Amino acid sequence: MSTLVLRGCAVATVDADGAEYADGHIVMEDNRIAAVGPGPPPRSLRADRRVDARGCLATPGLVNCHHHLYQWLTRGLAQQADLFAWLETLYPVWARLDAETEYAAARAALAMLLTSGCSTTTDHHYVFPAGTGDLLAAAVEAAGSLGIRFHPCRGSMDLGRSQGGLPPDEIVEDRDAVLDATERAIDSYHDPSPDAMLRVAVAPCAPFTVTEELMRESAELARRRRVRLHTHLAETVEEEDYCRDKLGRTPTEYLDDLGWLGPDVWLAHCVHLDGTAARRIGETGTSVAHCPSSNARLGSGMAPVRRLLDADVPVGLGVDGAAAHEAGQLVPELRQALHTARLRDGARALTVREALRLGTAGGAACLGRAGELGSLEPGKLADIAVWRLDDLGHAGVADPVAALVLGPPPRVDLLVVNGHPVVEKGELLTGPADEIVRRAAAASRRLQG
Repeated sequence: MSTLVLRGCAVATVDADGAEYADGHIVMEDNRIAAVGPGPPPRSLRADRRVDARGCLATPGLVNCHHHLYQWLTRGLAQQADLFAWLETLYPVWARLDAETEYAAARAALAMLLTSGCSTTTDHHYVFPAGTGDLLAAAVEAAGSLGIRFHPCRGSMDLGRSQGGLPPDEIVEDRDAVLDATERAIDSYHDPSPDAMLRVAVAPCAPFTVTEELMRESAELARRRRVRLHTHLAETVEEEDYCRDKLGRTPTEYLDDLGWLGPDVWLAHCVHLDGTAARRIGETGTSVAHCPSSNARLGSGMAPVRRLLDADVPVGLGVDGAAAHEAGQLVPELRQALHTARLRDGARALTVREALRLGTAGGAACLGRAGELGSLEPGKLADIAVWRLDDLGHAGVADPVAALVLGPPPRVDLLVVNGHPVVEKGELLTGPADEIVRRAAAASRRLQG
């Protein structure tokens, strides 16, 4: 058994009681947390490694519950477009994706997440051009090489422009092919064990890119195979108009009628929800991935996070695709979520500790892993971020959680995933950063032609 001990750091457990220690310790045994508490660890404790974390704050590793890794290669394009115009600009570029470019994009995006304190991420991949190799396998390989906990979503689109959808026909798939590929992905990669590093979800893209038949059959497949469901919802006014005009219902009513709402579902964005929709999402146990920077970048609006939380909706945070959030880091989303909530609903709309909870326990709930991830408690998986807070950007901030959420993004002194250090002193331990950068830059040039 391997034992790793952190000592001397502030600790924000993000447990149900919100326990915090100004000077605490954490003991990890193999891939589990064995102890968390105030003061130093017991002197009699034998450890393979002890880390002096004075000047730092330890939190659960951040959980990113909405992303599109392939978009790393198309950052900086369509800079002043709204969602529909942005998609119409980028669809033809994404149509040139292949397994090689997908691997390069995924490695770069995942490396950025890890070095910004994110220990678990999802990836909603829904663009599968014909004859371009196994793109999902490329992302899985990239995640495995870097040591991040990974929840890839086998996405899909089958509603092309000729049928009244938004995407060009050449990048949508046949419905039966989608369902077959999704089932193969579950067979190949999904691990239901409690300490899984890899789990698969079923994720049709959005109401304006997916037929009602595929939405229904995807839900049936996911529930038969006992995996989670994910999709975009209520991201823009244009989507609301599309659903009312084409489907005769709001986006939330549409999903509800399809039997999509439930505790095995998490929805991305949910910007345009009235009180009735928020309550219905809460009543059904459905979760929401809030993506404040992406929503701001595309001018989509501000999600009603306070309303959702008050309706008992589990809310997590998502970076979203790097083409709509060029920074690709999750830790700045803590501050962006707080600022967005307060711009929308006033200064009391969200606290710094609620913002931290969105990025940790809330994300774990979205991914169906609240019992395993998202808080620092004995028995939970050892996914821990240690943030350096005694530097120029944070010195003098009396409250370490406020320093993390409101201050500049701090250096990750240590990131442990499943009991293994993957980042130390801001440096990635599991992959050559220079090679990842070169490969991503070359792939981006090739993709953009």
